[in-house]
Amino acid sequence: MENLLVIGFVLVGILVVVGQFQISAISSSLSSGTRSSGSSFSFFSSTGSVDLKSVDVTQITSTPMAVAAVFPELKDAKTEDDITTMMIPTGTPEYSEALGGISFDDPVTSMEYLAKWYPTIKQEVQKDPALWSRYLALAGAPRGISCEYCCGVGPQGIDKKGNLLCGCQHMPAVHAVTLGLMKNTDYNDAQILREVMRWKTTFFPKNMVGVALEVAGKDPSQLKELPGMVGGC
Repeated sequence: MENLLVIGFVLVGILVVVGQFQISAISSSLSSGTRSSGSSFSFFSSTGSVDLKSVDVTQITSTPMAVAAVFPELKDAKTEDDITTMMIPTGTPEYSEALGGISFDDPVTSMEYLAKWYPTIKQEVQKDPALWSRYLALAGAPRGISCEYCCGVGPQGIDKKGNLLCGCQHMPAVHAVTLGLMKNTDYNDAQILREVMRWKTTFFPKNMVGVALEVAGKDPSQLKELPGMVGGC
């Protein structure tokens, strides 16, 4: 009987120690949730966590300028892995439901949905003259809201009247994101541009990470292998 009691106390002690270890591991995991794996660099990936109030989008005239302006944390990046992790988003953005359930983890399906949704959301925004003017002011300039890496149209994806300059799926997809965020969120123009750059990186990982490397003062020629394009034109 005494031996059984001793064995029982030992088992209880083991269970307590294991439980404490598991709690500690979970706590550690949560506290490092915004830290890239194997990296000493920590950053906030969500747009709402980055202060972009001082960004003047009217001064942006290229995709590299857009990336530099709306990803201020690039200046603190130490390695290529830091930049890659920062630029390539994962998971479901907070506005997913408002934009049809899109997810960074399923970029092809999301792109196809956004491309089909584009005519509808465009018509809805056109009914609000102030919102439509805001869209034209942001997207009707070379700020990177385009499919420039698959069709060669450059960093501007629409003309001054709001007509797309390319018919591939990437183009209406990034403009659907732009229009959808303007209509369904309180994001300012810089925050919207940041989200568009995140989706553009999802569609063109190699090109956009290469741009981010240059902005951060790194050598893009050393970039590890990344897909050139996700989804077809």
